[in-house]
Amino acid sequence: MLTEKQVNTGERLKHSMNDAKIQVIARMHSDFATKFGIPRQSGLVQELRSTIVFEPEFRNADALRGMEGFSHLWLIWQFSEAVRSGWSPTVRPPRLGGNTRMGVFATRSPFRPNNLGLSCVRFLGLEETKEFGTVIHVGGADLMDGTPIFDIKPYIPYADCQPEALDGFTGGTGGNLLEVDFPAALLEKLPADKREAAIGVLAHDPRPSYQKDAKRVYGVTFAGFDIRFTVDGNLLRVQEVID
Repeated sequence: MLTEKQVNTGERLKHSMNDAKIQVIARMHSDFATKFGIPRQSGLVQELRSTIVFEPEFRNADALRGMEGFSHLWLIWQFSEAVRSGWSPTVRPPRLGGNTRMGVFATRSPFRPNNLGLSCVRFLGLEETKEFGTVIHVGGADLMDGTPIFDIKPYIPYADCQPEALDGFTGGTGGNLLEVDFPAALLEKLPADKREAAIGVLAHDPRPSYQKDAKRVYGVTFAGFDIRFTVDGNLLRVQEVID
């Protein structure tokens, strides 16, 4: 039970942290120019490739010393396209149909008091560049191009992996993949190193879960291309690729 002493200590700490500041240390460079189509969680599409570029004042290779020993990283970042002046204690998760409300702190909704996101990405390596200093290449990120990053931490398996963890109301909502019909002539319009990632993005169904119109044409902007598609049942058909 919380004691009066603990409450008073908390009040003193609250006043001392009112001026707490957080800095953007880096930005993500990815193939997603807009929010639509970005995987709903990190790691779902491992073929995705992104690059973390540090802000000028943080371009110090010493800050990355020892990173090569880890396979995955945690990114703490901002839902920069979801910043609002207020907040709501409940949100409507898209995977529950967009009508069921859940507590904001029981979800990963972008609409939260501090608009912070947390993603686990695969570390692919460091590259020393002339223009941007040392950059980090990662796989499986769910961040839009230009997303501000506040911190990077190593993923530590013995502490971060919890095999017995429960998945709450999200159980069974993210495992059903669509079959993707991507005609070869259209797929070949994409760079060869982007094709598998594009198929993976489409297979995870970019549509809001409450949209089921088989005749509606949707469009995902990916790697500089507009990929237009329809979905009928469990089959997604790519109709057009525009560069």
